[in-house]
Amino acid sequence: MGKLFGTDGIRGVVNAGLDAELAYRVGLATAAVLRRDQGGKKPVVTIGKDTRISSDLLEGALVAGLCTAGADVLHLGVFPTPAVAFATVDNHADAGVVISASHNPFEHNGIKIFNGQGFKLSDALENQIEDIILNHEDVPAMTHGDIGKVTYLDANERERYLDHLVSTIDTDLAGLRIAVDCANGASSATAPYLFARFPGLTCHVTHAQPDGVNINSGCGSTHLEALQAVMKSGEYDLGLAFDGDADRFLAVDEQGNPMDGDQIMAICGSDMMARGELPQNTVVATVMSNLGFRLFTQEHGMTLHITDVGDRNVLERMVEGGYALGGEQSGHTIFLKYATTGDGQLSALQLLQVLKKSGKKASQLAAMCKVYPQVLINVPVDDKAAKEKIMASPALAQAVAETETALAGKGRVLVRPSGTEALVRVMVEATEDGAARAAAETLVNLIKNL
Repeated sequence: MGKLFGTDGIRGVVNAGLDAELAYRVGLATAAVLRRDQGGKKPVVTIGKDTRISSDLLEGALVAGLCTAGADVLHLGVFPTPAVAFATVDNHADAGVVISASHNPFEHNGIKIFNGQGFKLSDALENQIEDIILNHEDVPAMTHGDIGKVTYLDANERERYLDHLVSTIDTDLAGLRIAVDCANGASSATAPYLFARFPGLTCHVTHAQPDGVNINSGCGSTHLEALQAVMKSGEYDLGLAFDGDADRFLAVDEQGNPMDGDQIMAICGSDMMARGELPQNTVVATVMSNLGFRLFTQEHGMTLHITDVGDRNVLERMVEGGYALGGEQSGHTIFLKYATTGDGQLSALQLLQVLKKSGKKASQLAAMCKVYPQVLINVPVDDKAAKEKIMASPALAQAVAETETALAGKGRVLVRPSGTEALVRVMVEATEDGAARAAAETLVNLIKNL
């Protein structure tokens, strides 16, 4: 990837790497590239954001840049990432922009761009935008009637998105009782309305009071403890947890046990296969997927394709092969028949449909896919250069090889740099939790001393 765009757009701490000036230049460059790509036609761009205190700041700068370079803007306000992708297609826009840092803490934010078909922008177009910014290329400022204008879309756009989500399942959810954690993020603006559409569904919504700084704070898919506590009360059949921009979704069963993305894919994938809706009986996952999920696919006659980390890589493989289901252990689950990106609320509905039709408890469904002990430790590093130095270390390569030899085929090791944060991630799987933890801690200590 380039110097600005990472695995999921541009990310950074606001006013300490990502600021209004950069956002303005991104807006200018995006409009210029779209205009060039379309032979001079005036582009139309949707723009949505999550609930971070900095999202308004970045939004204003982006809109100013887009309009200055002659792009019209369709303003969505607080809107989940997958809803922006949907709205881009729904409004026949040329691109969509999301201001969000997804699951990261509130001080972070980001800018990611979709093309007119709702897919993440290609590397080629991202590189063109980046080149304009980094090379300080002049972008002509439009005048007179060529200046872009802003149209503020109303609640009807949200309703069309919710109509689409509801249309993806063919059963009512009456009788189910669910607890929903909105992470004080973008799903706060949609999830309560979505689940209110199902008569007879009991829904308790939590963490849906964003104040700009409480997004992902002790809640949502990255902090399941609060939802687990709610589920242990015994009043609910399933807990649903979204992340800050609602493209991720994890679940908690009726006993308070977490259900990760691998288990969600196993449950939904086996149901899709039984209904003849899993092309080539194939699922796409990443190198982070648990050994238990790999064994599950083998035992159930599924073909599993493995990609590098990142929902972008999963999606590319799905499109190439014509596959319908893919995702990440972290909760990015893609149902390509219905969406061009991971959609937490869509995934939640698919899981709820299986739960209702099966007549089983969530814990029984989760038990289909055993989770092997997996230890993941994030090691903070100074910057991108430090990540590159660590990953190039011969000592680390030797230590990883020795650890894999010691596991003797009963586990695996993965050390990789984060694509969105100043971290190196160490993951070790083994049949015993103690063995996995000891091996991971040894590697972490080595990394800290490199």
